[in-house]
Amino acid sequence: MSLKSALASALLFFSASIFFSASILGNFAHAADYVSLTDGPAIFYDAPSTKAKKIFVGSRYLPLEQVVNLDVWVKVRDSSGKLAWVEKRMLSKQRMVLVTGSLVAIRNQPDTDAATVFQVRQQVALEWLEDTGSGWIKVRHLDGTTGYVKASDVWGS
Repeated sequence: MSLKSALASALLFFSASIFFSASILGNFAHAADYVSLTDGPAIFYDAPSTKAKKIFVGSRYLPLEQVVNLDVWVKVRDSSGKLAWVEKRMLSKQRMVLVTGSLVAIRNQPDTDAATVFQVRQQVALEWLEDTGSGWIKVRHLDGTTGYVKASDVWGS
């Protein structure tokens, strides 16, 4: 094998390795997407099958982090860190966050000195609207009221 063909082979191998690594990293980054449960309760299983052990039932708007995405099943993580499988049809791309503090103020501006629009208790789900990039996120309550909350006061942001 000549030096030229050896270099060409090495370059081809290197290019394929870069492509493969980028594909894997791209899939990994996609796996951290947040979703929520659609209408109605959803059963969570310990394996991707309706014949698997039922772990718990989740309610509408529950925010979840996708960890593994298969054809009709998704392995998800909840706010407590528990992992489970749920049928993909039970998930929505609507992004929700869960309040983690006991009583959290939602403000009219992304600032601790801004006026409070409303307050929410722990475990209340709010719709995630946008990340301000300053440690605050814009949210909407189910009644339609919007405001800003510290990202550290919610899970799923």
